[in-house]
Amino acid sequence: MGVINYFPSELSYVIVAMVVACLLPYVFTLLAKITGGFDFKQDNHQPRDFLSRTTGLSARLNAAQANSFEGLPIFIGAVLVAMYCFVPQNIINALAWFYVLLRVVYGVAYAYDLASLRSVVWGLSLGCCLLLFYLSWVMV
Repeated sequence: MGVINYFPSELSYVIVAMVVACLLPYVFTLLAKITGGFDFKQDNHQPRDFLSRTTGLSARLNAAQANSFEGLPIFIGAVLVAMYCFVPQNIINALAWFYVLLRVVYGVAYAYDLASLRSVVWGLSLGCCLLLFYLSWVMV
């Protein structure tokens, strides 16, 4: 864990990581709409119907946003439990930002249809959350 020792221990770093993780699904949605040819005047009446009809890149970006929303509860829960159990803040910050980085890579891999890479990155991002839970358990 040598690299983690270089991460700052201020609480603000994990707060920003959580905000970025919460905004990522919206970025993927925006990209899905742009690449799918979303017409704000016409398609905004039923935006979910529009996204459900997309194919290719746009559909994959829409799937990335759905999966990103699905992953948020475990990420936020893991961070909060780790903070509650007094896991060192620099470790929480490092794992939270690693999670965010992996979720960005996940979205790119999904967009470019790199299925194997996407699955590995998904597992690693889940691993960040599970490691936070494990460290919380060890601390109690």
